[in-house]
Amino acid sequence: MNTAAGKTPNYFMYFPDNYRWSAEMLAILSTGPYGGAETSEVNRIGRKLRDHVGDDDAWFWAWREGGDLLRARAEAAEAKGHPLTAASTYLRACSHYQHADHFRQPKDDHAMTVFRQSLNCFRKFTTLTDRPRIDAVEIPYENNALPAYFIHAENTSEKRTPCVVRFGGFDTQKELQYLRGIPDLVRRGFSCLLVDGPGMGEAIRFRNIYLRHDYETVGTASLDYLAMRPDIDMNRVGVVALSLGGYYAPRCAALDHRFKACIAWGATWDYHATWQRRIEKLKQASLSVPADHLLWVFGVKTFDEALKKLEGFRLDGIAQKIECPFLLTHGTEDEQVPMADAQKLFDAVGSKDKTFRIFTPEEGGAQHCQRDYLTLVCDVMHDWLEEKFKYRH
Repeated sequence: MNTAAGKTPNYFMYFPDNYRWSAEMLAILSTGPYGGAETSEVNRIGRKLRDHVGDDDAWFWAWREGGDLLRARAEAAEAKGHPLTAASTYLRACSHYQHADHFRQPKDDHAMTVFRQSLNCFRKFTTLTDRPRIDAVEIPYENNALPAYFIHAENTSEKRTPCVVRFGGFDTQKELQYLRGIPDLVRRGFSCLLVDGPGMGEAIRFRNIYLRHDYETVGTASLDYLAMRPDIDMNRVGVVALSLGGYYAPRCAALDHRFKACIAWGATWDYHATWQRRIEKLKQASLSVPADHLLWVFGVKTFDEALKKLEGFRLDGIAQKIECPFLLTHGTEDEQVPMADAQKLFDAVGSKDKTFRIFTPEEGGAQHCQRDYLTLVCDVMHDWLEEKFKYRH
């Protein structure tokens, strides 16, 4: 999807004629405050790609090369006894590798190798960093298990802390979720459970757990896991998810009332209708995501099969069952989900305590999931969670 001819966008576009690549560059750069990016490192790769805009194969190899460079630096720092330098560099290497993989379809051996390297880098980060404390955990799930990270709350003396369960969206796994505000959230005294649900990250790549509409099964499994921990206050557990997570989080909160707060970080109302529109556009223009990703997350071969799987991805009749405090964030210039869908979701939510936080170009954060002003939306969400949880026992 390219920008309209003659239109000057109200946000930074690294590649002005390519929406998808520019959106990804924004997503990468915005994680800088949380340790995910250095402008010079990102721009070094961007300069190499300027003559290859839209070539996803070139994108993959450029970001993989960047990841290799950072991993080598991290290994050298670790060998010389500099664990904090190594930790922060491993974290950025993980980000480079996962963004390399982001547009890679099909997920061939190169993609799988890069993703494994990303996981190794993140786990090196968790062992070498001084903060926060991060444990790799397994969430029992039907006849399998979902990989997750439990991040321990900081700056608190509470024996049982509030906790946030975080899911990604269509294509943002748990390691990239960490880079979207988690270091700030745990500083505020919240624990956090980052989960790779069906169709996401390790769950689909190495466990063949495909995307499904009944995401409350994931929410309930996460709550069951937390209920077994002596350090979590089950009266203060919320769910937050972004992008397609604007479907996941409301569904989880609606169908398991043990969730005591819900944030839809970007709206989703009828994902089946969204993809009907996108598939029609395949005949005319590129999309904001590689279309074949849809087939891969469902484990199907045709778009007709995928659309059949998507029939359950609707929140009408579900959102009305939400009882807990609810926050919806959405940007006025979201080019992937129209404001009309966001309004439908908000109007349908049954909670008596609900807030619709709209972001404009003048303020910043008007793009999809506020990728153009990540710290702002994280502050908004975390402040809201504090108001709902932190001072209530």
